[in-house]
Amino acid sequence: MKIYTTAPLEDPRDARTSFRKLEEIGYDGAFSFEAKHDPFLPLVLAAETTERLRLGTAIAIAFARNPMNLANLAHGLQSITGGRFILGLGSQVRPHIQNRFSMEWSHPARRMREMVRAIKAIFARWEGVAELDFRGEFYHHTLMIPAFDPGPNPFGPPPVYTGGFGPRMTEIAGEVADGFFGHPFNTRKSILENVLPAIDRGLARAGRTRNDIDLIFATLVVTADDEADFERVKLAARKQLAFYGSTPAYRPTLDCHGWGELHLELNRMSKQGRWNDMTDLIDDEILEAVAVVGPRKEIAGKLRERLEGIADGVSLTHNRAPDPEQWADVVADLKA
Repeated sequence: MKIYTTAPLEDPRDARTSFRKLEEIGYDGAFSFEAKHDPFLPLVLAAETTERLRLGTAIAIAFARNPMNLANLAHGLQSITGGRFILGLGSQVRPHIQNRFSMEWSHPARRMREMVRAIKAIFARWEGVAELDFRGEFYHHTLMIPAFDPGPNPFGPPPVYTGGFGPRMTEIAGEVADGFFGHPFNTRKSILENVLPAIDRGLARAGRTRNDIDLIFATLVVTADDEADFERVKLAARKQLAFYGSTPAYRPTLDCHGWGELHLELNRMSKQGRWNDMTDLIDDEILEAVAVVGPRKEIAGKLRERLEGIADGVSLTHNRAPDPEQWADVVADLKA
């Protein structure tokens, strides 16, 4: 199982050192995330200071861009990283696409399927495999003249991964993507009962097999070196899970365990602004079902137990931004 994480980047300039540190610790790959900053630019800096680390966006907001724009970014980063780039895409939600990015929102699952297919059609043109003649419901790409054709990538086209939670977006990954980023608000049971069947439906629709897709599951890890710090970290995790649990889209994970009524209560309280009270409803059973919780020396074994037979990779997700060195032992144990 490959080991990934998302690099903590409050300042994009930190990419010069943070990714190198993650490589030294032993991670197989590290991702940028689209929040306060563009997710692509830091990876240029990361490529200059790392040699083997896979570098990717987990995720870049697909619908804030278009297939040609994304194909150009991915083609360039694949070259700059020496073939180590993963183009990871996610949809975001309607208010952000329409009101933050001023872009069109409609039929997100169908649009994501077409987005990935369009990007791959553009790659095929640049690789000299096929003419550019993509005519879809949302995207139309039929023009590519020599002045704008970068030609074949020296390292081949980069893989395209998608992230998602609901069944339709998860099916799309199985159907058209090279990889899938699983959301951290999952348990082993919800992955087995909700996520993998959706992936398999998409694979079957496209005539593909499980070997055709790389499955990476972000997993919330709750650990610390002393009891007082451990309690603080657990409280932060409970707050995060209460927020997830209040969101209707994430209810299926709770339903898997018979906790659907908890969603209704969390949702009601969120509308009243009772965020601190919501945290009290996340008991140890729920926390330990969703997150991997325990002393640092036990984390590697618990991660294996959680994802054995399921994942090709795990992305270690922390509910705060600790010193990366604190995770060196966990990474070493996972690789042992």
